[in-house]
Amino acid sequence: MDEKEIKRTTDPRKKTEWAKSASNLQNQRRQESSGRTETEGGARGQASRENAETLSGKAAVEDRERRRARNAGSSAGKSKVRKRPAVSEDGQERPKKRRPISEDGQERPKKRRPVSEDGQERPKKRRPVSEDGQERLKKRRPVSEDGQERPKKRRPISEDGQERPKKRPQKAEKVSKNQKKQAARPAARKAQTKRKRKRRVGLMILLLIILGIAAIAGAFLWKKYSPSKERMDVKKYYGIENDSQMAITVDDQIVEPHGMISDGKAYVQYEVVRDYINSRFYWDANENKLLYTLPTDIVTVEIGSKDYSVSKEKKSEDYVILKTEENTTYVALDFIQQYTNIDYEVYDSPNRVMITCDWGKKQVATVKSDTQVRYRGGVKSPIVTDVKKKDEVIVLENEQNWKKILTKDGYIGYVKKNALKNEKTKNVTRDFTEPEYTSIKKDYTINMAWHNVTNSTANSGLQQRLADSKGLTTIVPTWFHVKDTEGNLESIASTDYVNYAHQAGLEVWAAIRDFDGGIGSNDESLQLLSYSSRRENLINQLIGAVMQVGIDGINVDFEKISKDCGVHYIQFIRELSVKCRQNGIVLSVDNYVPKGYNQQYNRKEQGVMADYVIIMGYDEHNGSSLEAGSVSSYEFVKEGIEETIKEVPAEKVINGIPFFTRLWSETPKTQEELNQEAGTEAADYPMKVTSEALGMSTARDKISQAGAETTLDETTGNNYATWEADGVTYEIWLEDATSIEPKLQLMKENKLAGTAAWALGQESSDIWDLILKYVN
Repeated sequence: MDEKEIKRTTDPRKKTEWAKSASNLQNQRRQESSGRTETEGGARGQASRENAETLSGKAAVEDRERRRARNAGSSAGKSKVRKRPAVSEDGQERPKKRRPISEDGQERPKKRRPVSEDGQERPKKRRPVSEDGQERLKKRRPVSEDGQERPKKRRPISEDGQERPKKRPQKAEKVSKNQKKQAARPAARKAQTKRKRKRRVGLMILLLIILGIAAIAGAFLWKKYSPSKERMDVKKYYGIENDSQMAITVDDQIVEPHGMISDGKAYVQYEVVRDYINSRFYWDANENKLLYTLPTDIVTVEIGSKDYSVSKEKKSEDYVILKTEENTTYVALDFIQQYTNIDYEVYDSPNRVMITCDWGKKQVATVKSDTQVRYRGGVKSPIVTDVKKKDEVIVLENEQNWKKILTKDGYIGYVKKNALKNEKTKNVTRDFTEPEYTSIKKDYTINMAWHNVTNSTANSGLQQRLADSKGLTTIVPTWFHVKDTEGNLESIASTDYVNYAHQAGLEVWAAIRDFDGGIGSNDESLQLLSYSSRRENLINQLIGAVMQVGIDGINVDFEKISKDCGVHYIQFIRELSVKCRQNGIVLSVDNYVPKGYNQQYNRKEQGVMADYVIIMGYDEHNGSSLEAGSVSSYEFVKEGIEETIKEVPAEKVINGIPFFTRLWSETPKTQEELNQEAGTEAADYPMKVTSEALGMSTARDKISQAGAETTLDETTGNNYATWEADGVTYEIWLEDATSIEPKLQLMKENKLAGTAAWALGQESSDIWDLILKYVN
């Protein structure tokens, strides 16, 4: 009886017999599969046995038996291995699991087939039924054309004529749940692997895109930030245009390449010497002389000569000191070094010279390792030169991550901060004795006044002027004028005048002027001072006149000096100072309040050469001004003092104050006058202005006569008055005790050498008592 028949039968005995035979068959198969399982699962069984051996007691044995049972069950398909009952903690077997209990305490019955509406079990599904109600028959074999059933296909015939045995289908082994899970795992793993593969492909593509972008960005950043290997053309760096030129570095700046090598000697252009090395070298282009002023001597060199003179003493060198090339003058550096505290070194490729003039404390550092010096602070800037490990360089500036340095061979450029080490302050010096330009210094506060003497007869007025004054220490008569551009002198000096002043305890410093007699223009002053022979002539005549009448000092009042004349004017002061030192004569020089347009007077060099530098602290508004105003406001005087003592020692500075003021007359300009002034500075001022200078007492009288009243102008520090008469507006800013005292206070506060007044005879009598408060 086969399995299908057993399932259809309703006889319980037949079912029991069939179950016994099926049970015997399963036991037989289980025994056969147990052998295979132990062989197939060798590795797993061995590992399990090894783990089991580490366990102890009854629990280890039971664990091993359960593992063997599971292995046997997985190999035997549906054959079940009876599990040993679990053991509780007290060693007793746990009872078998019962069926679930219903709410009434009875075991729940096994699930039955579904029951129909009439309460009967539903029958199993039958074969489909045809339209006539009969069960459909099984499919027959196909029928051939003659109506006969086609024979079954025969098995293939072997070579010996026998039919090959029918291939019996291998019975599918019954699969356990674990085997099904294991069989399902490869498919799940395959799907999972496929998903992982897709994910990896996506990630790889994304990674390639990122790498591509990174490569492009890296190339861009590398191009932008990678160090440039470009080297700068050193000739272009130094400004060299032809091979005959020599580049020049002076301290921390590269100057014009106005140098040359001749007969093995280094020469530099005169303008480089004057502007960067030593400004006291003076080139006279009119007479082709090079001059250098020492404290008591003048050095003179002629073009193309090895000889030179120091005053009247003749000297020589083994090289030509002064050369000219195409109207350009060159001076040998060896000769300059005799009179200047410099050191220099000549290099080639290209020809260049490194000149050191500035001595003292400097920041130096050592190069860590070989590196490049760049033109600017940045890796893209071209390379100027290389420096070696342990080279010492001078640090000039810090610029973020870069340092500006000066190399020992004259290159200036930038290196990274981390390229240097051991940065420190070093005192750099050279053995050289600077010439000492001595000065005469009075041991009292100077109270000086100019005496405006216009002719010889006026000299007799000294007695009255001194009688009206108090506390004067120095008087300056205006005795000397430059007669012509050849350097001839006009003098109205008087021995009697000098003797009387000396008897009154005053020194006489005679003034020499380039206006109010003889020459009186910028061009004439330039013609005079730009020739060494004319300056020498004027100086010799001046010193002769001073010595002749016993004058104590010279006061230079040159007010017609243009920018072009500046270098010649200061050379005149140098040369005059030599003669004054040689003869013990005090040299003082008058100056405007410092402004941008009068820097050519070179107050700094005056402070070295002269004994006293005098500020003319007046003429803020003068006779040529286009608008009315104070001649000496407080801020104007203050600015003059502060700016001057930046360049000249305060103990050499004398501040000048006015004993005069100006009465201003203002009238509206006519249309014709405005048309004439169109395009000029005067066109900006609608009022026509004229003025006259008045002494202190006269100015007061003018205000009283007009019936006007004065008020303090707090901006200027002057008493101010205004009135109208006959269509004219009058304005005046008085100089009196109210305005003079703050200026004297400035003198005292800044510890100046003294005060000076323009001019004697214009003051009111009360002003002297005020001055004495500040000079004694």
